[in-house]
Amino acid sequence: MPSELLEHLFRRQSGRMVAHFTRLFGPAHLEFAEDAVQEAMVRALQTWPYQGPPENAAAWLYRVAHNFAIDTVRHKKLLGEKTDDMVAALYRSAAATPGDPDVEEQLGDDELRMIFMCCHPELSRDSSVALALKTVSGFSIREIARAFLADETAVAQRLVRAKRQIRGGSLTLEMPPAAELKDRLESVLDVLYFMFNEGYAAHQGEDLIRQDLCLEALRLARLVASSSIAVPKVHALVALMAFQAARWRARVDEAGDLVLLESQDRSRWDQPLIALGFHHFSRSIAGEEVSEYHVQAAIAATHARAADAQSINWPMILGLYDQLLAINPSPVVMLNRAVAIEKVRGAAEALAAIESLNSNPKLSDYFLRLAVRGHLLVELGRVEEAAACFRAALHCSCSEPERRFMKRRLTGLLSTGDPSL
Repeated sequence: MPSELLEHLFRRQSGRMVAHFTRLFGPAHLEFAEDAVQEAMVRALQTWPYQGPPENAAAWLYRVAHNFAIDTVRHKKLLGEKTDDMVAALYRSAAATPGDPDVEEQLGDDELRMIFMCCHPELSRDSSVALALKTVSGFSIREIARAFLADETAVAQRLVRAKRQIRGGSLTLEMPPAAELKDRLESVLDVLYFMFNEGYAAHQGEDLIRQDLCLEALRLARLVASSSIAVPKVHALVALMAFQAARWRARVDEAGDLVLLESQDRSRWDQPLIALGFHHFSRSIAGEEVSEYHVQAAIAATHARAADAQSINWPMILGLYDQLLAINPSPVVMLNRAVAIEKVRGAAEALAAIESLNSNPKLSDYFLRLAVRGHLLVELGRVEEAAACFRAALHCSCSEPERRFMKRRLTGLLSTGDPSL
């Protein structure tokens, strides 16, 4: 379907195209670059359903965006606006042929530069990450808000302020000097982490996993890991991504439905990716720093080492989650830790560990909180409360496989015949 192809290309190419045009015109023209790419997407939506997608769809989008930029610059010039720098940039870009492998490689480099530009130290860390997710990864404001567990309006305002700072400043899209890289790396890793997480467990849509987004995040993380700025935590992040990505074929069945970790067919786990994970994990332990990525990678490695679900070392995983909670006391960590607590100490203690989250207004309609709480209530025999959790979860933003999973859990409770349900 053209719409599915366009969505795939938008996720894969829009960030590269925006980064390319922003490099040409300069950061002050970031919104102009976004407008050119958006125009290409709109025209594709208008023509592809009737004419069919072109043979080289990515090159077509690039050419339409480039032509829109030319027309816009010409119009600006007629209005008397200064456009000499933009005209020169368009002439430079016209020498390259869209779709050429060398151009694609260069666009990939531009994408990484774009992330580093967005993570400029003059911007707040949250603003940097939000701007990079919006500009480079094509995230919607709603997706960014979910990643931050923040209000959509607040995220939108954060983006407006960041772009205003870019327009009024002299920020460069080139890789910053070595002395400045340390100030940006933390935010860059945040961006790649959020990119991967959204791909690994999509918050909406027909698919549980957006494989192209996971692969892109892993590709960019490996680029950073192979560069001169790599520090142990970069390798820890690559290891975490590789371990998680190794499981994606087993996370859904042939119907596209969710398969929980304990029920996954481990023969379907990607062994080359697991090997890649252990390679980078071994490189991550050089040094004294223990970051959030180190601990998460250690948890994923513990799962990867287990021969089967019965062999998982849950006490070790719980200890790692205790360590992770001390580093990052976030609701997501608390919920994942509760699963480990249940395996080691039982559902009652696990439920007690997350009860404080019920009063957090940001989590009132958070799918994962309701799903975990409902599961623990089932284990404790409190089926009426569990059913209420599952019903509430069905109204939350989630992927269709997650929604179907909740419906199956709820149907299973209703089949008990309890009239109170």
